[in-house]
Amino acid sequence: MHEGGDRWRAAYAEDARASRGRLLPETPSATRSEFQRDRDRVIHSTAFRRLAHKTQVFILHEGDHLRTRLTHTIEVGQIARALARSLGLDEDLAEALALAHDLGHTPFGHTGEDALRACMASFGGFDHNAQALRLVTRLERRYARHDGLNLAWETLEGIVKHNGPLLGANGVPLAKYAARGVPGAILEYDCVHSLRLDTFASAEAQCAAVADDIAYDAHDIDDGLRAGLFSLPDLGEVPFLAGLLDEIEAAHPGLAPSRAIHEVGRRVITRLVEDVLGEAGRRLTALAPTTADAVRAAPEPCVAFSSGMAATDRAIKTLLFARVYHHPRVLGVRANADAIVRDLYARLFADVALMPDDWSEGLADAAEDRRARRVADYIAGMTDRYAVEEHRRLFETTPDLR
Repeated sequence: MHEGGDRWRAAYAEDARASRGRLLPETPSATRSEFQRDRDRVIHSTAFRRLAHKTQVFILHEGDHLRTRLTHTIEVGQIARALARSLGLDEDLAEALALAHDLGHTPFGHTGEDALRACMASFGGFDHNAQALRLVTRLERRYARHDGLNLAWETLEGIVKHNGPLLGANGVPLAKYAARGVPGAILEYDCVHSLRLDTFASAEAQCAAVADDIAYDAHDIDDGLRAGLFSLPDLGEVPFLAGLLDEIEAAHPGLAPSRAIHEVGRRVITRLVEDVLGEAGRRLTALAPTTADAVRAAPEPCVAFSSGMAATDRAIKTLLFARVYHHPRVLGVRANADAIVRDLYARLFADVALMPDDWSEGLADAAEDRRARRVADYIAGMTDRYAVEEHRRLFETTPDLR
């Protein structure tokens, strides 16, 4: 692990100069690396801008300071870049992957994704990672020469595999895909431009993945406290958090709750980042990879929490599920958001002409699966506000989300 401000590059880092390239070859930039170009393309995409008006974890729209998908994404990008810098990795690739990791999310947070997955059960389902791949390879229409953003192979690989391999060496789906199979959008693209679905992604992608967990833990605690869904003493249910509260009280007796909330958040981030860097250092020293592909071929992620901190991460998420995601106030709003998505899907699937012309074009005599996927693409791209407006346009009454 590197200490100090000087730049260095580890032997196992991705090298933009040796990228596997893009599906459609392009002339190299005179001023930016391939991964810098990808980061910039993500930032300038329509899907990225929409994140500003999409719910992060579905919490009532009660305050201006609660996080959206965009603010969460920016925070993940900062943490991923810090991890990559300390480990001697390509910071631009790690940042590009962090900024792209939530592009495929629906309106209304995980509630919207669950609703759309249920609606699409007969047509291949819905998965936000597969949707992100569809966005950056097909649905973004910004360039004269091609659909999508034509991102580098390493960026596409990281978008799809940042949480680990999708297939075992025998081709059997792994992890969350074991039950429902790898999404068709990913398999279809892999046939054209193989992303090596049976290996881990780069260390940079692993930085983005664990940065997402770190941001979730710290910032969902922060949002839950600020929304009044639980209080600082409730954090004592998790020993790690109880220790942080004791530490803050010892250093700053009687600190105002608003400041104490910030102190908890920054300490959570610091401790989790330090743990990941220490654990990554141990795993990388043991593996001694000399190439990025050696990281891909490893039997486990190289950038991850230690076993102790992984248990703490699970405990924090258990607390958040009980106190935030399943809070009665939140569940009521989530039920209404679920109804909005299901209503929109049913109405638009029945009459695709209700969508804008560029979405309904060519669907008049299309097969049901093609029509369903186009409707899902349209709904997934909606912001929370636009979904509500569309529901009001198409229905006499719309569920209240406040």
